[in-house]
Amino acid sequence: MHLNLKPRSRLPKKRSTSRLGASISLVLFMIGLPILSVVGMEFLERGSWHETMHWISTNHPLFLLNVVLTFCLLALIYAIVGSLAISGSIATLILGLMAIISYMKVKMIGEPFFPWDILLNKESMDIATLVTGKAALIRIIAVAAVIILVLLLRWVIPRVTIPIIARIGLGLFSLYALYAFGIKSPLAGKILDHAGVNEIVWDQQQNYANNGLTLAFTLNVKNSIVQKPDTYNETAIASVATNIQATAAKAPEVKSAKLSAGKKPNVIFVMSEAFWDPTLLTNVTYSEDPLPTIHRLQKEAGNAGYLLSPQYGGGTSNVEFEVLTGNSMSFLPGGSIPYQQYISKPLPSLASYFANQGYKSMGIHSYEGWFWDRNTVYKELGFQSFKSSEKFVNPEIKGYFISDAEVARNVNSEVDKTEDPMFIYTVTMQNHGPYDDPRYGENTIKATGSGLSAQAKSILETYTQGAHDADASLQMMIDHFKDSDEPTMIIFYGDHLPMLGMDYQVYKEAGFISTSNANQWSLDEIKKMHSTPLVTWSNFDMPKQENPVTSASFLGAHVLDMLGMEKPANFTLDGELAQQIPGLLSNLVVDADGQLQAKAPESLAPLINDYRNVQYDLMFGKQFLANYIDHDYLTKGSQPDYNAEFGATGIAAKSEAQGSEDAKPASAQ
Repeated sequence: MHLNLKPRSRLPKKRSTSRLGASISLVLFMIGLPILSVVGMEFLERGSWHETMHWISTNHPLFLLNVVLTFCLLALIYAIVGSLAISGSIATLILGLMAIISYMKVKMIGEPFFPWDILLNKESMDIATLVTGKAALIRIIAVAAVIILVLLLRWVIPRVTIPIIARIGLGLFSLYALYAFGIKSPLAGKILDHAGVNEIVWDQQQNYANNGLTLAFTLNVKNSIVQKPDTYNETAIASVATNIQATAAKAPEVKSAKLSAGKKPNVIFVMSEAFWDPTLLTNVTYSEDPLPTIHRLQKEAGNAGYLLSPQYGGGTSNVEFEVLTGNSMSFLPGGSIPYQQYISKPLPSLASYFANQGYKSMGIHSYEGWFWDRNTVYKELGFQSFKSSEKFVNPEIKGYFISDAEVARNVNSEVDKTEDPMFIYTVTMQNHGPYDDPRYGENTIKATGSGLSAQAKSILETYTQGAHDADASLQMMIDHFKDSDEPTMIIFYGDHLPMLGMDYQVYKEAGFISTSNANQWSLDEIKKMHSTPLVTWSNFDMPKQENPVTSASFLGAHVLDMLGMEKPANFTLDGELAQQIPGLLSNLVVDADGQLQAKAPESLAPLINDYRNVQYDLMFGKQFLANYIDHDYLTKGSQPDYNAEFGATGIAAKSEAQGSEDAKPASAQ
């Protein structure tokens, strides 16, 4: 009877072997996948196997930190899902998308993928439809193939079940680790210091290149919240107010420009999308002058020069933010977008200032109002109304978007039908990139350059045709107001240089820059890649001022000086700093003599600290400045009748734009 019984000792032995194999598989998967993921992500973003392996071989501690963070993400997903293969697939999808987006952003506009880019929602999807190419397609296919491969491992890896308590513990540990590195807790800070991490917040492309995508992205989480300057307090702001009042007292008596019948002048800012002067490519010639109006004004006017933009290839709203508020992107995290991240309450601006002076403040943009949250942000900046593409009637479309000529006609019409003087901030859209197809049909202006490939030549000619149209639209406005009895001033400039091909293709082939690696540019190359033409015109006499370079954040103070208008507190401070350093970027300073430096001299540190403190006070602080100077202007709320002429409030307009059939991109219309 006992002979028919199987030995009991064999069953536990088989179970033990099975459990051991499953445990080994679990460990190998949880370690191996993060290692391979980091290698793959760096390869996808850097685009070079040699650069990837060189970074890994020379930065072992940084590579290990990237692996640890990737492991934490995988472990957190596994704790929630409970399946190795499915968790691995989800993690691979997330990490792969991060790498692809970062690669494309660097190639397009020189900036990697930031945590706050997740907030872009429709903006990202809308732009993504305009950005396609072989490189992106190959990377997408590669990531999809890896995801499928990881999923197939579900039928290969032995199944292992971890008790629910252990999974919860693993998930909480992983979540805490990601949180600790994201906010840089004291313990995480010690680990980062021991590993030799150098966070380069002022040059995020270099930051990602040095530290790796996963680590740099995680470290940027804390930068989503702007840290209070060490020097910020009420005493410091009170001192700034005293200095501003002293500066205003020393200034010569303010004399307004001489105007007929004492009328206040219309002030029209025209920020032309990606407008730049392609004739600056010295190795390229054109069949005709593409910018006759700009070149004529540059010769005739004493108020022409270049705008130093904080952006390249994109980020229009950041240039807009600097011009309208007088604040600087240099004091905000690299790659941040104030319109979407920080402006949720009234903020003093040129719009609210001119409104206080009896003007009708109006924004005009030939794209949809929800883009960059302009519908709501313009309300907070003190505009009375905002005319976005939804409010244009049967607009002319040229290429993908509403034409610049249509925008000019709308500006002229709004001024003509409005009794009050107008402050108009205009943003065009026609010549938005990409330029890799002849969107305007047969280009009438031909480019010739010995170093240009056929693709670069096509891109440049398409862009130049659009720039020529922008130049013509400026002439349309000049012709309209030239003989008008409405005193009018026009300030025309580009928001940033255009993205002429991936990896700065046209600029490199034309010899405008020496390398496509922005981290290796000279200070002069940085200046050239951030300088757009700036011209002013008026149908009344104005004093001529020589300003070869003006930062976008100082343009408002410059225009108020030209008009002879008394500057409010923050713009007074802007003007004082601009006299010392008319050009200010996070990685470039242009002094009063035109000399270039990587950072401001120590002698200007107190004035720059005042500038930073005032910006923090107005945007995030307790508005101490309003207790000492310009209280009404600095604390003015939004216009109660905002967008009433269009029958909608800012919030309603946003909902309408995102929810109606009429709110499609101009290209779809």
